[in-house]
Amino acid sequence: MLISISLILLSGLVLGELCKKIKLPPLFGMIIAGILIGPSVLNLLDDSILSISSDIRRIALIIILIRAGLKLNIDDLKRVGRPAVLLCFVPACFEILGMVLLAPKFLGLSVLDSAILGAVVGAVSPAVVVPRMIKLMDEGMGTDKSIPQMILAGASVDDVFVIVMFTAFTGMAKGEKVSIMSFVNIPISILIGILVGVLAGVLLEILFNKAKISTLIQAVIILAVSFALNFAEGAVSFIPFAALIAIMSLGVAIKKKNENMAKPLSNVFDKLWIPAEIFLFVLVGASVAIDSLKNAGLMSVLLVLCVLLFRMLGVFVCILKTGLTFKEKLFTMLAYTPKATVQAAIGGLPLAMGLDCGQIVLTVSVIAILLTAPLGAFAIDLSYKKLLKKQ
Repeated sequence: MLISISLILLSGLVLGELCKKIKLPPLFGMIIAGILIGPSVLNLLDDSILSISSDIRRIALIIILIRAGLKLNIDDLKRVGRPAVLLCFVPACFEILGMVLLAPKFLGLSVLDSAILGAVVGAVSPAVVVPRMIKLMDEGMGTDKSIPQMILAGASVDDVFVIVMFTAFTGMAKGEKVSIMSFVNIPISILIGILVGVLAGVLLEILFNKAKISTLIQAVIILAVSFALNFAEGAVSFIPFAALIAIMSLGVAIKKKNENMAKPLSNVFDKLWIPAEIFLFVLVGASVAIDSLKNAGLMSVLLVLCVLLFRMLGVFVCILKTGLTFKEKLFTMLAYTPKATVQAAIGGLPLAMGLDCGQIVLTVSVIAILLTAPLGAFAIDLSYKKLLKKQ
């Protein structure tokens, strides 16, 4: 396992830096590194590291969400209001609708299989979007209208909604009855997640103040509590509970109560994100099944690009009557296109379930990662200085 960890870190770092030199997002190089050393090409990674790949990627996602919470000003988020809430589900609905309309024509899928495919492809990647929005907040770009805060919040909740939709559609494909409570539980799980996260953050702030614990130990405790919250989401099945929302809310609560405590903690998580980012995107690349691309034709690529237009239209609907300029609206639409983590996590599940659409879903999810993760990141990095105003 140790040599695999060494390969992940070194290959991800080297190819990430090479991409940076030629003005491409480093994550593109990291994904390519994962594909090269993964099972599909050179097969250099130990099975033991691949078996816990999803857990490692989850840890990286937890780190970036804590980091986001510690930087997010809740007053800015309140100022955004309605658009931030709409971004949590409307763009995904538009993309699923686009897939239902187009996939039968492009790939000959049934309506239900198209809906399953739409639910897999329809999630935005917080792992790509969140660190870039944090960078914008640090630079003061678009913060006068809380644009990065709005995108950050929406991208963090979007996945919860999409995974519930995916569960409902695959249940229907297996002949299971879908309860209306599955959909009612979405806002309930988000609300409970916020409440639990805020409570945990307030209690931790009080503990850290009274115990006079060093910043590094505080960060370790926050990580431990966040891992426990993530475990609780699966363990407490009788209560709908969005762990990722709780984890980000924990950071928000600490920042709200004690900004002087949040800033050094944020610096610690900035440093933790450096190796976490490498692990995340190299392992996303390693999870890409290159064999599934052999059957992918031009129609699959066109389908991904076309449903992205539906997603961008959904984002545009969310930000109508917000006072944003055309350039700011264009940036928001571009920033909501990258996909990676959810597609890597659930893209192969329909195939594992034995569904007829399984191979096509896996193929299109791989194409979505390879197309939108680097292009979406590149679009954000290239355009934000031209489309947003510095506060």
